[in-house]
Amino acid sequence: MAGESELLAGFVAELDFSEIPGEAAERAKALALDLLGSAVRARAEADSTPALFSAVKALGLAPEWCGECCASVAGDEHLYPPLTAALLNGALGHSLDFDDTHAASSLHPSAPVVPAALAAAEMVEAEGESLIAGIVAGYETACRLGMALDPAAHYARGFHPTATAGTFGAAAAAARVFGLAQEGVAAAFGVAGSQAAGSLQFLANGAWNKRYQVGAAAMNGLMAATLAREGFLGAAEAIEGKHGFLKAYSDGAEPARAVAGLGETWETLNIAVKPYPTCRYTHAALDALLQLRAEAGLRAVDIEKVQVGLHGNGIALTAEPVEAKRRPGSIVEGQFSMPFVGAVALLEGGFSWDDYRRLGAPEVEALAARFHVVREESLEGLSHPFGAEVAILLKDGRRLSRRVGEPSGEPQSFPAPEALAEKFMTLARPVLGEAAETLRRRVEALEGATDVRGLLRAPGRGAVAAE
Repeated sequence: MAGESELLAGFVAELDFSEIPGEAAERAKALALDLLGSAVRARAEADSTPALFSAVKALGLAPEWCGECCASVAGDEHLYPPLTAALLNGALGHSLDFDDTHAASSLHPSAPVVPAALAAAEMVEAEGESLIAGIVAGYETACRLGMALDPAAHYARGFHPTATAGTFGAAAAAARVFGLAQEGVAAAFGVAGSQAAGSLQFLANGAWNKRYQVGAAAMNGLMAATLAREGFLGAAEAIEGKHGFLKAYSDGAEPARAVAGLGETWETLNIAVKPYPTCRYTHAALDALLQLRAEAGLRAVDIEKVQVGLHGNGIALTAEPVEAKRRPGSIVEGQFSMPFVGAVALLEGGFSWDDYRRLGAPEVEALAARFHVVREESLEGLSHPFGAEVAILLKDGRRLSRRVGEPSGEPQSFPAPEALAEKFMTLARPVLGEAAETLRRRVEALEGATDVRGLLRAPGRGAVAAE
């Protein structure tokens, strides 16, 4: 009987664009555009970007070393070696924490998958349909492996699933674009199993590891698929084996979840987009807080206490240790602080990327000090872990409460194309000017492209050159 590695490899190898439901193909384009908006803005503004590009230059991986095989980076006028492009697009796309999420696997699929698929497509001068098929193959692989890991058990071991399962997703995406047969995809998985890495230790000091390790997942997945393409022998049973991915990275893995309904149930359609550039576990609470603020006309001076109930994963990521979370000192710390983002939302009536300028503001920290985050038992054991239970105690004795079972942007409330286009333009236009519209149109018309080389290049006014 075929194991999970072989079954997934066969699915990836045989996936044809014509067999992908139209809704899933359109969703893949929409998600790719959403990621690229974050990448463009991060190219210009993320605090980790200068060090990232300086390291690339120091390692001899800058544009002048591109050679004949080149790939593009979002918001950049230069071309880069494919591995570099995958690394940069992945790290940049994840830097704002504004990229998409998949609830059941508790990971961000696009950040590792799309950059690997794009770089592979530019390497082989692929058509747009092949690129879309690669992205969908990567989504299905990453999300299914994330579910099979059991996200709670994986988190408990200290792993970051976007980087670990994402490496396999990136390998699948690139392998599909390359047109590898089942044996070749399995070999790519075998190599990916030696490269999957991502630690939650970045939470200790708000480090930039989270951004890098997701970019590295894209780069490593591309490397795995390229090695397989050139005949490199990868480990067998990389997913389900005795020392395979699932057994090594989780104490509660369910291998069957990786292939259940394969080709019939499309996890691509279960991917959500973010309305706020913060950890997804804060979003349902933000929705609830903003609803209550609007309905009751709340002011900070009226609030005695705010209690937020989250899933255990959300507690670990956004609420512990509570005193540090109430006073984040960096953007990463702010992205993973329920008290900070909640306080800003109540003060401002929303939360945007520009709100990280409020880090350290006395009025924000004063309100954040009134936040208490508790474990909401009714959210445990659900297939969707991102809900929240919010209660606000006012100084006049009133108590306002709201439960949000799932945050906005999930499949049931997936934004209309116009809303996604506006999010992209809001992020990209300040950096690229009118070139942002050109990039948006390229992605929206992707299935008609006969050659995707240079897809992300943004020449002309507003293009961001490499240092």
